Amino acid sequence: MHTKKAAAVALAAALGVTSLAACSTEDVRGAAGKTGTPAPKTVTLVSHDSFNASKEVLAEFTKRTGFTVKVLKAGDAGEAVNKEILTKGSPQGDVFFGVDNTLLSRAVDNGIFVAYEAKGADRIPDTFKLDERVTPIDTGDICVNYDKKYFADKKLAPPQTFDDLAKPEYKDLLVVENPERSSPGLGFLLGTVAKYGDEGWQDYWSKLKANGVKTVDSWELAYNQEFSGSAGGKEAKGDRPLVVSYASSPPVEVLYAEPQPKEAPTGVSTGTCFRQIEFAGLLNGAKNPEGGKALIDFLVSKTFQDDMPLQMFVNPVAKDAALPELFTRHGVVIEKPETMAPEKIAEKREAWIQQWSSLLK
Repeated sequence: MHTKKAAAVALAAALGVTSLAACSTEDVRGAAGKTGTPAPKTVTLVSHDSFNASKEVLAEFTKRTGFTVKVLKAGDAGEAVNKEILTKGSPQGDVFFGVDNTLLSRAVDNGIFVAYEAKGADRIPDTFKLDERVTPIDTGDICVNYDKKYFADKKLAPPQTFDDLAKPEYKDLLVVENPERSSPGLGFLLGTVAKYGDEGWQDYWSKLKANGVKTVDSWELAYNQEFSGSAGGKEAKGDRPLVVSYASSPPVEVLYAEPQPKEAPTGVSTGTCFRQIEFAGLLNGAKNPEGGKALIDFLVSKTFQDDMPLQMFVNPVAKDAALPELFTRHGVVIEKPETMAPEKIAEKREAWIQQWSSLLK
C-alpha cells in the first residue's frame, strides 16, 4: 500500500524529478553538526518511504533543539507499521510518522505508541484528533481524478459522484487500485462503504464491475500507466481517463510539467472522496524520548506545516498554516469527504477486503 505521499513521490519520479526520490535512510544536519563542532544528539524518525522535508526546515529543527534528525524509511505505510509492531518495546527509532486513519487502530492496539500531547496541538482542530497516543500531522483526500482533455474531446461531462461512476456513459473508463495492496485503493473502498453502508457497498461494486472497472495492484500502475491524463500515463499510452488518486494530484501535474501549464490537465470528482489523516507518535521504548517529543512538537509547528504541502503534497492540520499558491490555484477543497471511525475500520477492514476480492474476481 502506498500513502498519498508515495503517490506524490511516484508522480514526481514519473515526471523526471529526482529531488523527491525516496531513500532508505537520510541524515540531515544543521549548523550544529558541522565539522569541528560537537555533533548534536540524534533523534530518529521512522516513516514510510515517502516522507520528505526541506533540508532548511530540518536544519532549523537542529538549530532550535540541538538534535539531528535521522529519517529511517521503512517501506510503504502498512509495511512500516507492521515492522514497528514486530519490534514493539525495542523500536527502530524514537518517533513514527505516517500511520493513517485506515491503519491507526492496528498500530495503537498493538501498543507501539506512548501518549504525548504535542506543544502547539491546540492549533489542530479536534476533528482530526482520533487517539491521544498520536498527533495529527496532515490530511489528504483520496478521490477519482479525470482527464480533462478526454472529456472535452468527447463532449461528455466528467463524473462527479460515486453514483456517476456506475452510469453507462462511463463504461470501461475507470481504473482503481487493489485495496489489499494499495492505500488509495483501500481508502476508495472505505469511501464506498461509508457512502452505501454495510448492506449496499457490495451491490455498488457489482455495478462498477459490470461497468468495466479495471483493477491494478498499485497507484503507480494506475496513475502512471493506465490513466490517460497524467504525464506518465500519456507516455505509456494509458487509455483510462478516470483513476483513483488524490485531490492534490492536479497541482503536482502543474508543478513538474515543462513548461508549466496555466491550468491543470486533470480534475477531481469531488463527490468520490475519502478523508485520510496521518499521524505521528512517540514510540514505546524510544531511546531518545526527549528528542522524540521535541520532534513531534516541531512537526506541528508552523515552520514544518508550511513546508509540508510542496514536499509531500498533503494539507497541513494546523489552523495557522498557509497553503502555497499552487494548491489554492490548481487544487480543490473537498467540503464533504466520506469518513469512517478508526474503530469500525479496525473491526471490518479485513472482512471488507476479502469480500471485495471475491466480488472482483
